Amino acid sequence: MKHLKFAIPVLASLNIDKTVTFYKEKLGFDKIGWKDKNYAVIGRDKVEIHFWKCNNKIHPENTSCYIQVEEVDELYEEMKIAGVVHPNGPLQNQPWGMREFAVLDKDGNMIKFGQFL
Repeated sequence: MKHLKFAIPVLASLNIDKTVTFYKEKLGFDKIGWKDKNYAVIGRDKVEIHFWKCNNKIHPENTSCYIQVEEVDELYEEMKIAGVVHPNGPLQNQPWGMREFAVLDKDGNMIKFGQFL
């Protein structure tokens, strides 16, 4: 019997309102399932991310998640225009069989987007 269906990242946020605004305006997350001052659930396409309020930047600056995508080149161009591509995370083919890039949110969480080669 298979029990596991999918994973949902839960990332740290220094300010829930600012985090949700950033993900909406810069990363195109257009679904809000829940939001208060301590927690948020947002989504884009088939991806959902949760955020919890924290007071120490060490948490988001040491956290990341990976999102598998389709049409990674087009998404990369969208993120370049938004100015969120990580300085060390340009689009490239990786030896583990992924074409990927990374972005940083306002709190320091790194999000990697990748597509199978």
